Amino acid sequence: MTEGISRRQILQAISRHARFLLTIPFASFLNSCFSSPFVQAATTRSKGEDMNQNAIPDTVDPYRLPRHVVPTRYDLRLEPDLTTARFAGQETITLTIHQPTSHIVLNAIELDIASAQIEGDTGPMRQASLMLNAELQRCHLQFTTTLSPGTWKLTIAFSGALNDKLRGFYRSTYKDEQGMTHHLAATQFEATDARRAFPCWDEPDFKAVFATTLVIDPVFTAVSNTMISSEAREGGKKIVRFADTMKMSTYLVAFIVGRIEPTEPVMVGNTALRLWTIPGKQHLTKFGQDIAAASLSFFERYYGIPYPGDKLDLLAIPDFASGAMENLGAITYRETALLVDRHSATHGELERVADVVAHENAHMWFGDLVTMSWWNGLWLNEAFATFMEIVAVDAWKPDWKRWDSFGMARAAAFSVDGLRNTRPIEFPVQAPKDAEAMFDVLTYEKGASVLRMLEQHIGPTVFRDGVRDYLHTHAYGNADTNDLWVSLGKIAKQPVPELMEGWIFQPGFPLVTATVGPSSELTISQQRFRYLRDEQSGPSEDQQWHIPLHMRITANGKTSTTRILLKEKKTTIPLPPDWESILINEGSHGFYRVRYAPDLLDRLLSDGIDRLGVTERFSIVSDAWATTVAGHMSITNYLGLTARFTAERDKNVWAILIDSFSFLNRIVTGEDRSALEAFVRSRLGPAVADLGWTPRSGESELTGQLRGELIGAQGKLGNDPIIQRRAAELYEAYCNDAAAVDPNVVPALVSILAHTGDATRYKEFDERFRSASTPQEERRYLFSLASFQPKALLGHTLARTINGEIRTQDAPFLVSAILGNVYGRESAWAFVKTNWEKMDRLFPKQGLRRMCGGISSLATPELERDVRDFFMTRKIDLGGKTLDQYLEQLRIAVNMRERDGIVLRQYLQAFHT
Repeated sequence: MTEGISRRQILQAISRHARFLLTIPFASFLNSCFSSPFVQAATTRSKGEDMNQNAIPDTVDPYRLPRHVVPTRYDLRLEPDLTTARFAGQETITLTIHQPTSHIVLNAIELDIASAQIEGDTGPMRQASLMLNAELQRCHLQFTTTLSPGTWKLTIAFSGALNDKLRGFYRSTYKDEQGMTHHLAATQFEATDARRAFPCWDEPDFKAVFATTLVIDPVFTAVSNTMISSEAREGGKKIVRFADTMKMSTYLVAFIVGRIEPTEPVMVGNTALRLWTIPGKQHLTKFGQDIAAASLSFFERYYGIPYPGDKLDLLAIPDFASGAMENLGAITYRETALLVDRHSATHGELERVADVVAHENAHMWFGDLVTMSWWNGLWLNEAFATFMEIVAVDAWKPDWKRWDSFGMARAAAFSVDGLRNTRPIEFPVQAPKDAEAMFDVLTYEKGASVLRMLEQHIGPTVFRDGVRDYLHTHAYGNADTNDLWVSLGKIAKQPVPELMEGWIFQPGFPLVTATVGPSSELTISQQRFRYLRDEQSGPSEDQQWHIPLHMRITANGKTSTTRILLKEKKTTIPLPPDWESILINEGSHGFYRVRYAPDLLDRLLSDGIDRLGVTERFSIVSDAWATTVAGHMSITNYLGLTARFTAERDKNVWAILIDSFSFLNRIVTGEDRSALEAFVRSRLGPAVADLGWTPRSGESELTGQLRGELIGAQGKLGNDPIIQRRAAELYEAYCNDAAAVDPNVVPALVSILAHTGDATRYKEFDERFRSASTPQEERRYLFSLASFQPKALLGHTLARTINGEIRTQDAPFLVSAILGNVYGRESAWAFVKTNWEKMDRLFPKQGLRRMCGGISSLATPELERDVRDFFMTRKIDLGGKTLDQYLEQLRIAVNMRERDGIVLRQYLQAFHT
């Protein structure tokens, strides 16, 4: 740390001024550009002409555009042809030139640019010579005369392909009820793919107004960010003009063209809200529309600012790489994230739709109205939307107890943030590839967890008022992390930047250790948590956080809460002489793990597990499992601890217990698996027997969800033959009458029968996948194909991921699921190695990254060596630290297998006998 300057200030200075720190001599750059095979001369006027190098700046940043030319408005006209999968376009961009120049640089990739010309308020039109640099995704425009400061209009004619990569302007395909194939065109521009649809200044702080015109086949419908201002017919085409948008970033522009149908609009204040689907799926919109309307209204009240668009459309796209995308006024979704039948869906499936819809609506303010200045601030968008989705859904459905289940999301963030190869929530981002790798649990779930901790520390009302101040101050503009801290600190009257700096700008999180000495003094210390302690380096030992500690101390039968802000490595707190138990992290709002001395943990659990809140019980189990994996707690002590929770009836606590058993299933040897199965049956059996197979009068939706998850785990992880036989009986009843079986149990039946299934069952489930009536049913049967045990059946599924039978939005996740199947992981890994090049071409980059996460399940020393050799030899880069994280997670699993394997075998065999 530089004396007198905080780490936060240093990082912000680097990220704001990176383009000046990363300059290279432009002459060298230009020579490499012209010698590169990626460079194309793209206009008939300029082919073969040399560019005037003297007019180009002598330095260039390969990732940030110059700021002397700034767009303020785009008039876009696009004509997509869904049959040929091509589009033609023309745009007029209104520019402000701040200093004399004869050179303009903007972003473009995978476009054929026919011409570019510019005109000012006076003087003739000036033609540009062009150079496209595919490597840097840029278009260089060179003019023979100098353009003076002022307002100019740049007109560019271009064309491109409607690609099949699910990014940029792409084509989606679906079949109707008669089996006929149809196409629609859709967009996905975040982070840096607007440049694939039209030349633009494709960086978040180049905000502008967009006026879009779409020229389409009259049988199609077009949707964009704003309301339609006019429609006309011209040359057999329908000309659809849309109203001007607000000032916004390029990655939020959207256009969708095809045979799509809207619901009747629902008015939320002054905003018309509709859901759009392909024909035949309108009956699946009601639930999504309900949460969309509820959350939109909630956010207007919470933020104290009206919705900034003129309408709000939510569109379900058959092919979509992500879950959803927050385009202003035209939010696009994967079908499973928007369309659902509330009567046949599980509680978890309804919860997912509610969360995703609320998340995207939250973005209309956090992300669209106020946008991060550069991609290092992506967490400002995504962490807040993740946090706000829970706030909104919890207000809409308080009986769902969303903050209780948020603990699982927090645990996912812990699992990555405990790695040596983690990263800070915010760090300097240079290349677009690194920005794409930031769409992960650290940005979303860790960011949201830290915000939740801050909200609970300063108070929900104060936090909300600080958010309002931030949004009002920066509306229609861009902001950085410090801008948020300034607003929150102003309202809270607390040094928020000082508190939050360590949580945002340094990697990892603290492990808080609690011990009590003979003099009844509680000693609390902090250190960075790491799974692989033997690979710690010096600097991490010096890491410290300002930790808001909320502790509940029980003495003489009475409880009291103590709150401190732990800034030091260690502190001591005197305890009353008759103290009985101590709970660290009351309410589990803090983003840290707790390691209790054995006697403290025993006292806490003996004091009565039922006296602990759900999130507190969850954290005790989650922290105990994490410290076991890290080697702080013995595996036998952890497995003994799980016996204390057989009477547990909360789905979140059971989720972490089942996750830990699943991890053990991946690391045990084949000969020890039956003993592990017996152990799982003993732990889950009492709860499964108590809950039964059918709902009881008055039970909560959460209990129904728990029932399904416990039955599924008992039938698969526990390999319980009684459960498997009953599953087959109930599934037959379900096929005859779907209403005969609780929807929450159906996924368990399908997964159990796939786990025990043969070729006949595989064929049956495949047919169910093809004829599914809802997106959730389709997904359920598709992913069941990854749960079969016979290698021939799994091999057939793998082959289908690359032969066009399975959508590329789903295929990489299916491969990842088979990598996680202990009966098929070796053959799945061999398939990945053999077909890597083809998958790299076919799959969306985001999907390919997620697919590779499956390698962490290849938990044998032999497979680990092969995995490392494969990725290192091929020099595969998944962006950011993604690959390093996957490899470290694999190392953690193998390390635990090697460290605890013998003890685990002895424990399980003794238990089994």
